[in-house]
Amino acid sequence: MSDSIQANTENRTAWITLNRPPLNILDIPMMLALDAALGRVILKSDFVVFQGAGLKAFSAGVDIADHTPKRVAKMLSAFHAVFRRLAKADCVSIALVQGNCLGGGMELATFCDFVIATDSAQFGQPEIKLGCFPPVALVTLPLLIGMRAASDLILTGRQIGATEAMRLGLVTRVVPGSELQAAGVELLAELRSLSPAVLRLTRRTLRKLHASDFSKRLAEVERIYLSQLMKSKDAREGICAFLEKRAPSWQSY
Repeated sequence: MSDSIQANTENRTAWITLNRPPLNILDIPMMLALDAALGRVILKSDFVVFQGAGLKAFSAGVDIADHTPKRVAKMLSAFHAVFRRLAKADCVSIALVQGNCLGGGMELATFCDFVIATDSAQFGQPEIKLGCFPPVALVTLPLLIGMRAASDLILTGRQIGATEAMRLGLVTRVVPGSELQAAGVELLAELRSLSPAVLRLTRRTLRKLHASDFSKRLAEVERIYLSQLMKSKDAREGICAFLEKRAPSWQSY
């Protein structure tokens, strides 16, 4: 277990903390540790709760250095393994979000069945500003909030607050920052009063009816990401510009 992922289980609930404060940036070792942690707890848990360490972020996204040509294929494989595992799981997933929830962090949080956010939380998919796109979000956001709203967030890269995220359907509940943990415990108590077997069956049926082709769609997005996007001059320029802390110079057509 990497120190960047903390996992413990009690009362058939797995609590998984992204432990790389202040921003909980997801790098490849952390992704591998996250997938390994899920593999250990997911079959013996009725609920999985994700949270970020510290007050500044659930996660501000994937490490930009892992988007470079030598690392990007390994990064996609490691990160998307987490989503493939969650997609197959029957347990209910919950994200407790405070601070920044951006890029891959937003993809992970909004992939969960429930998202409880503090009133100061910020959500966004800023990848377009780096000359990239968010593979998982391309698959999931249109299903969650519709094509128009998904296009707005993905194509502009703009950030939105928790209230707007709840209005769009990305967030389940918004609470004051001091009440986030209590809200998570309250939701768990509400869910534990229900039949665990029926909860699992219902979640499995929802996924089968509305997201059964997730893995197939994700594989197609991965193919385009690696074979087209990451071979483009602008993707390479956007990543280099970020790492070099300068404005990108986009290719003109």
